[in-house]
Amino acid sequence: MSAIYLRHGDEFVAMTEAPYEAEDVLQALLAEHPEILAGGDSSATGWVLVRREAGVADTEGVGSRWSLDHLFLDVGGVPTLVEVKRSTDTRARREVVAQMLDYAANAGTWTVEQLQSWFEDECQRRGSDAAATLESTFGFTDPDRYWELVKTNLAADRIRLVFVADEIASELRSIIEFLNRQMSETEVLAIEVKQYTCARELPRAGPANGLAC
Repeated sequence: MSAIYLRHGDEFVAMTEAPYEAEDVLQALLAEHPEILAGGDSSATGWVLVRREAGVADTEGVGSRWSLDHLFLDVGGVPTLVEVKRSTDTRARREVVAQMLDYAANAGTWTVEQLQSWFEDECQRRGSDAAATLESTFGFTDPDRYWELVKTNLAADRIRLVFVADEIASELRSIIEFLNRQMSETEVLAIEVKQYTCARELPRAGPANGLAC
């Protein structure tokens, strides 16, 4: 039997697994901490968020039909499509797979100019410079070279699909394993991000560590 404790000063506080209050809580956590993602070329070098609620069209040149939870890019310029679902949402077992495949099948309606514009908007929202973010995260000093990689990957349908949930159901895991066996250009991943809380509110331990739950 395993247990998780939070060290708060000289005290060890028992933590209990708890569901997320809302799906948006997990979505916001992922947007602020993309290091949660795993696999691919970016496992050691980070990710950049291109857009939350990224629109996906079913035909080039028309408005969006669907909305993807998160669109990230890795160091290799591979578009990474992320859908977030709580385990209490039974759609995570079947409907979300069909939903993700719709997004993947139509990712080719995106243009590199559109993704670049979204990324610049996201950097501006965070108060950062797009070129500086690419350099600090991936080491690219020439943004044009990086976006050429993205363009090449889009043209080749080279993308990554990531399902994020507090618990990955066995049915979903089986589907993901099957898809990975059948597809060569597209990587499919599932990531569990559990939440642990304590029974009482703890005072913050100070700016150095800010331990609280």
